[in-house]
Amino acid sequence: MRRPFYRPFGGEQEVFAAAWRNRLPLMLEGPTGCGKSRFVEAMAAELGRPLVTVACNDETSAVDLLGRFLVVGGDTVWQDGPVTRAVRAGAILYLDEIAEARPDVVVVIHPLADHRREVYLDRHAETVRAADGFMLVVSYNPGYQRGLKELKPSTRQRFVALAFDHPSAAAEAEIVATETGIDGARARRLADFAARIRGLDELGLQETVSTRLLVNAARLMLGGLAERTACEAAIVHPLTDDREVAAALCDAVALAF
Repeated sequence: MRRPFYRPFGGEQEVFAAAWRNRLPLMLEGPTGCGKSRFVEAMAAELGRPLVTVACNDETSAVDLLGRFLVVGGDTVWQDGPVTRAVRAGAILYLDEIAEARPDVVVVIHPLADHRREVYLDRHAETVRAADGFMLVVSYNPGYQRGLKELKPSTRQRFVALAFDHPSAAAEAEIVATETGIDGARARRLADFAARIRGLDELGLQETVSTRLLVNAARLMLGGLAERTACEAAIVHPLTDDREVAAALCDAVALAF
């Protein structure tokens, strides 16, 4: 299996490995699509640990994560949820966008994020302690979460934290070229375009251009789409459905390509 590509930026790999060795939970903070999930995948491969990923949303409940009783062939059997499976297996458990989950989920992870390193399955009357190698990693987008979606200090302070941001244009061009195989010139133009858009606060975008969107655009170009068409399909329209903002972005695409 091909090892996930990840370009380091400044000590984050060392922090992750140190947190894992010292049995400390880790929080990754940063905007959508800046490489947090890829970083976790790369580090799981580096450390030789299985990875269990949960994409949290406002429907994610503690029962979904811990497990439930199911009727199978006329019998009632317990089925572990992804968190319980990860704890038993000593895996790296990655809860993506933890602040999007329901409050009962945050309560569940508290004993995993301190010295106890355990979960209690109340429906199964069982306490499951983390096997060797287990690590809890969560991601959080502080620029996107608002109001009730903010993480409480009592939760944040349980974690070692790493702050992520969009890479420099040169680094981002390298990532896009390596990830897709597109030529360096077009990769650099995509990265420069993204850097310009990120500086336009007046557009009022809820989320700005991510590296993920640039990778998608590059793949469409390699698939035969014209550069402007690829950028509009992979970058402009996923970012906004406001016609005026989309028109402004399309104008920026036309200038860049």
